[in-house]
Amino acid sequence: MFIWEGLIIGFLGSLHCIGMCGPIALALPSGSFRSLSFYTGRVLYNLGRVITYSFFGLIFGLLGKSFSFISFDFQQGITIATGILILLIIILPKSFKRKIADKFSFFNFTLKIKFYFGSLFKRGSLSSLFFIGILNGFLPCGFVYVGIAGALASGEMLSGIFYMALFGLGTVPAMFGTALAGNFISVNIRQKISKTIPYFAALIAVLFILRGLNLDIPYISPKSDKINKMLNKDLQENKPPCCQ
Repeated sequence: MFIWEGLIIGFLGSLHCIGMCGPIALALPSGSFRSLSFYTGRVLYNLGRVITYSFFGLIFGLLGKSFSFISFDFQQGITIATGILILLIIILPKSFKRKIADKFSFFNFTLKIKFYFGSLFKRGSLSSLFFIGILNGFLPCGFVYVGIAGALASGEMLSGIFYMALFGLGTVPAMFGTALAGNFISVNIRQKISKTIPYFAALIAVLFILRGLNLDIPYISPKSDKINKMLNKDLQENKPPCCQ
């Protein structure tokens, strides 16, 4: 599993971040645009998000490792399933997705996070910006779930951590740029950005499916190390006595 995929997914999905988390970045206590504290605060905010995503990587990397003992092709299956799920989310009508969201609502959880947001925003200190970033990472987000699926498929704790850390870093340019741009990002621009999200999501879905199929395409769909080891083992076991 190439952990660098996390960086690519985070970067492509960062357009979605502008629409979902952009208002939070825009609402951060600003101070003077030319002051060092302004930029330090934005760095701390994004660092908080990356730390939360890395925590998810640790949890789901460990979970993936425990599942990988069940079957050698678990990682392959979860990767393909993730790609198919993303495509279904794109294709399904909004009314149906809204019903699903209402049925499995995170409403109460989100309200609690927003409550803590309020107290942190009032403080306006650099440390509060860091904790706002940490809380921001816990907000329900479809693209974060895609990243988590990648961490799960990695099947290793460290791989999961690095995968999600890179995912978070991939979102930093868009989120940092949003905070700097401020009111220059109009509603029309955000709407145009939102229209491009399904295309990027479809691209990510196809990459996930190709990745899981192990088609021996360099960088896009390489053969799994586990499959290669099994093939080599079979070849060794089936060699004629004279060739062993």
